[in-house]
Formats: sequence, structure tokens, C-alpha cells
Amino acid sequence: MRPRKGVNVAALVRSPEDEPSRPNLRLRVVGVCVLVLFLVLVLRLWSLQIIDGKSYAAAVTRNQVRVVTVAAPRGEIVDRNDTVLVTNVPEQELLLSRLTAMDDPSIIGKVAALIGQTPAQVEQSVKNDRYSPYEPVPVATNVAAGTVQFLQAHQADYPGVSVQTVTQRTYPEGGTTATHVLGYLGDVTPQELTASPKAGYNQGSLVGQSGIEEQYEAYLRGVNGSQALSVNAAGTVVGTLSRQAPQIGDTVVLNIDTGLQQVVQNDLQAQILLDRKTPDVDDHNKLPPAINGAAIVLDPNNGQVLAMASSPTYDLNDWVGGISSADFAALAASGAENNNAIQGEYTPGSTFKLITATADLQDGVYSPGQYYDDTGTFTVKPCNGAAAGCTFGDDLGDAGGEVNLPLALAISSDSYFYNLGELFWNGRGTYGNDAIQNVAAEYGEGQSTGIDLPDEVTGRVDSQPERQKLHAEDATAFPNTSWYTGDNIEMAFGQGATALTPIEQAVAYATFANGGTRYAPEVASEIVNPTTGEVVKTIAPEITGHVNLPAAVRNPILQGLEEVISNPKGTAYSDFAGFPASWNLAGKTGTATNPGDAEPNSWFVAFGPNPNPQYVVLAVIDQGGYGAEAAAPLVRNIFDYLVTNPVVGAAKTPTPSDPPTAALPAVNPPLGTPTTTTTVPGATTTTTTTPPGG
Repeated sequence: MRPRKGVNVAALVRSPEDEPSRPNLRLRVVGVCVLVLFLVLVLRLWSLQIIDGKSYAAAVTRNQVRVVTVAAPRGEIVDRNDTVLVTNVPEQELLLSRLTAMDDPSIIGKVAALIGQTPAQVEQSVKNDRYSPYEPVPVATNVAAGTVQFLQAHQADYPGVSVQTVTQRTYPEGGTTATHVLGYLGDVTPQELTASPKAGYNQGSLVGQSGIEEQYEAYLRGVNGSQALSVNAAGTVVGTLSRQAPQIGDTVVLNIDTGLQQVVQNDLQAQILLDRKTPDVDDHNKLPPAINGAAIVLDPNNGQVLAMASSPTYDLNDWVGGISSADFAALAASGAENNNAIQGEYTPGSTFKLITATADLQDGVYSPGQYYDDTGTFTVKPCNGAAAGCTFGDDLGDAGGEVNLPLALAISSDSYFYNLGELFWNGRGTYGNDAIQNVAAEYGEGQSTGIDLPDEVTGRVDSQPERQKLHAEDATAFPNTSWYTGDNIEMAFGQGATALTPIEQAVAYATFANGGTRYAPEVASEIVNPTTGEVVKTIAPEITGHVNLPAAVRNPILQGLEEVISNPKGTAYSDFAGFPASWNLAGKTGTATNPGDAEPNSWFVAFGPNPNPQYVVLAVIDQGGYGAEAAAPLVRNIFDYLVTNPVVGAAKTPTPSDPPTAALPAVNPPLGTPTTTTTVPGATTTTTTTPPGG
């Protein structure tokens, strides 16, 4: 036997001339290499098919399937009588695949011709980054039925084009009914997407941006569904694999009475227009600009908002499908988007005397039967740092003579309250010289009312700490941080830097009307599942504070407020001439001075029927003139309607067997002849008066 030759690397790499030929060895080496590579290939195939087979199969499926969101119809908004204020209308939306538009740009021109747009408009829609890049892009809404039928018959000529049914907001009572209360929808913002990752929003979602639409967005938006679409390699949808139906949003039931709401907003607008044409006889016959205004009706026993209007206003239909740039610019310039009922800040003038009178009687500064000689002027020395003092005059220099607290309220004696302001500042009371501000806080003034509407503005009650705060925020606008006797006097009758929102003042008077319980004003009554009729959420009355109003405090003030209307000397006596005495209304005028030569703010607030009031009605018109000349006639008109159309009972809960309706309940003509144009369904009457007073 021959000994086996050893194998070394040097022998393997030598040239053939230096090493004898050994073909068998080389074949063995190549065979081993091939075997190793084959084993590696087998292992890899086993790994792909056995170990990772499911994940790769899912990846292949994902490449063939696109899951798209199906937006849920928003819930309805209905009033207390089950009248639909906001609902949805189905319409056809045409969509175009981005991938198809990229691969075949000619489709843009064909789609443009089909829907009556320019190619540039269609291209702009396709490039809109608010939509997901993986979903078809809407390029037209409310597509005509004929266009949809044509597309269905010629689908092969329009690759990447599809049609889906969507819903749009519609307003059965008109887009100008309760505009600021209902609110509008807008594109979801990046901040909203980030803040609500589990809400089901995507880049094309519409969300509530104001009013009830925003406040109760979580209930109204519903639960989105989904569709699994089969697509080809070009990204064109070729079929629907599965569908999960969306769930409609909940129904929001409001405390608003639509008939009353329409009267309030129509009367507010009519009074403002009339005010602009009526010379102010007490101010050199100037025409008040009557810039804007608000009116509110509350139930003082639970805080329910029965009506709320703001002027200027706008049409909610302008927001459906997206508001145009021109309309949005006009809206912003007019200030119509602001809800002045909760965002307007107005110097309150004599309506603030309720606060000072309460502080007076709580503190025993001046007894209700004690008389004060109102000579028409009030002088205090020193005053605001001046040794010579300063003199405050009654409105128009009127002198009330000997007045007690009820009469001072009835005729709105300024000097009586000047005197109280000085007495408080000089330490006459036992509750300190900030007692008036403290009572204002108990009534909720200068604080958020907690109303269930977004973006409520908080007013302010003048004081030295408040002035220092304002100065720190804007030293130019608020340079004065001092506080003297004269400042306390001005604050005591609702002037100075005090500025309140209408809803704050309405809540204050509602608190007095019901005997001292302060409620948060509530626009909504309950949230209801429209499918089952189940009440998802009840918005129960919420107590936010109390004011101590024993009979010794409340009765003299109530007497004075009633005499504002019933006493021939009362500032609103002529406004309510002929009104049923059985209703026994109480109220207060306010004529609040504005800086410079501007017309005063016109206020009036009333509640009744007493002794068990059911309504508080407040109106304010910015630079509208005297309270008795602009705001009081408006409040009278509203009470004329309430006499013949009382709001009774709780809000009605819609059920599947008794669903909401678009029909407005029948209403009766208002009592008597209103003092301005009043428009209600089935009744329109007009007359005008110019009552005296301030």
C-alpha cells in the first residue's frame, strides 16, 4: 500500500508546472463548497417559509390591501322641544387616487372636465396635504347624480376615480338660528391630532371649532368605520374586501327653545338697526353707533340657557364644505365670529348697583329706610390725590331729592351710590373697604361662569389689585395703579375699569332672583344615544356659589327693582306701560359711560314673574345710548313673547320611537304691540317709541 500524501495549502496554490496534476482532489473541494452553499440555501428557504412565513405573507397582503377610514356621521343637535337644529345630509364626493394622477397626469384634465373645474383646481386638491397619502383625495363634493351615473357607466375611462357617500352639516331652521350657540366645523389642526391620538382623527377630519360643536365634540363625532380595499400594482382600487360600519355620534339636546331663540335674535338685530337711526335726545341728538350687542334668557332656578343671541352674526352654511378666504376675511373684519354674550366685555353702569346695594345692606352701612338728599351732585375732599376734591354729577344733572334705597334703585340715583362708595372706602362698614368687590365675587362677577360653551371671557371688577395686574400685563393701556376715594366711588356705580360680560351679569341677577343660589349657565340638557335612546349623560344643574340674601337684605332691593318698572318715576316705567301687572317684573336700567365722546353702553335686565321668577332676560348694546331707550324696549319685546309662549317642563328626550323632527312647534303672537320689529313664525308687527330715562 502506498502512503497517502498530505495536503497543504502551498501545494494547492502552486502552479501546474510545479505540482503534479491531482483532479480528484480539486473535484472534492468544489463538491464540498457546492454542498455547503446548497445547505445554506435550504436553511434560508426553511427560514423564509416556516419561521417567517406568516409575517412575509402579511407583508404581501399589505401591499395588496389599503385600509381606509370611513368617517362617522356626526350626531344631531336638537332643542328642548325635539326640534332639529343641526343634522346631516348625504351627498356624493368624488375622489382621485394620487398614484394614478402621478402615473397618468392626463386624468387630471379628464376629471376637471367631468366636474366643471379647471385642471389647476383639481391638481391643487390632489396636492392638499391634509389628506393621507395612502387614501384617495376628495376633489369635488355634492356631485350631481348625473355625473355619478356617467362615471359608473364609464369607469374604465377614469382609472383611479371613485365616488363615496359622505355627510355634510345642514340646518333645518336656517343657518342663522342660534349661530353662536351651535358653532361650526373646521379642519382638524396638527395640535388637535397630537392632543387626541385615540379619537380616530386623520388629516382630513372635520372637528367642532366653536359653540356646541366644539364643546361636545367627543360625543358628536361618533366612531369611525373602515374599509379594506383591494388595489392593484398601480394603486387603483379594484374591489372592497371588508367593511366596518361607522357609528353615528350622540344627539346633544339643548335647553334652547327655538321659537324664543328666533325672537330674541331677530329683536336684537332689529333694535340695533333702529337704535342707529334714532337720535339720542339726551346727547345732542347724536346717532348711536350701536356697534354690537347681546341678549340672554336664563331660567334662574337651574341656570338653563333658554336663548342666547349675539350681534353681528353670520350664516353657518358658509362653513359647510369649507369657508372661502373672502368670506372668512369679511367675518373676521366684522367681529361677527365673536359670541358677545360670553366674550363681549362692557362697562356695566347702573346694573352694577345691585352689587353695591347688597354689600350695603349686608354690612349695615346705610339702612334701607334711611334717606339721602340727592342734590344732583356729590363732592368729596380730597379726591384722587387732589386736595380741592372732585364733584360727581347725577346723570344729566337730575336731582332725586330725598331718596331711600328702594327709590334710589328705581330712579337710578347716582349720588346715593356715590355716597355708599365713599362710606365703604372710609371704613364705615365692618367688612372692609373691599366689601363691594367681595360681594361682586359672590355673585360671580369677574369670574368664569362655567357655561358649557368654549372660549368664555372673564370680566373684571375694578380694584387696586386689579389695576396693578392690568398694568403688569399692558402698562401703556393701563398706566394707572393708584386707588383713591374717587376710584371707589366710580366702582360703586359700575364705572371705572370694571368690565363685565353679559353672561356674568345675567348670572348675578339670576342669583338674586332665586334668593341667592348661583348656578352655572347650561346650554345643553343631556346627551342621548340616537340608536338606543339611552341617556349617555345628563347635564344636571351645577351650583357654583351662594350669596347671603336674608329678607332684610333682599326685600328692600327687590322693592326697588320692581319699582324700576312699576313706579311712574322708575327709569323703565314707560317701556313697560300696558304690561300685565300680574307678572310683577323687576329690572334695572344701565347707562354706562364710555371713554371720550363715545355713546354709553345701553343695558337692561329684568326677571319675573315675581315672587317666583321663571325668567331672567338681559340685553346690552355697545354704544347704544341710554338703557331705557335701547335695551329696555328689547327686553320688553322678549317678555311679551314669553307671556304668550311660556317655556314649560323639562327638555324632551328623543327616542327611536319618537325621534326629533324638523318641524317647529306652533307659537302664539306676542302680547300686545311690541316697541320694535318682532318677527315670529306667523306674526310680524312693528311700532316704535322713544322712552325717557337713563
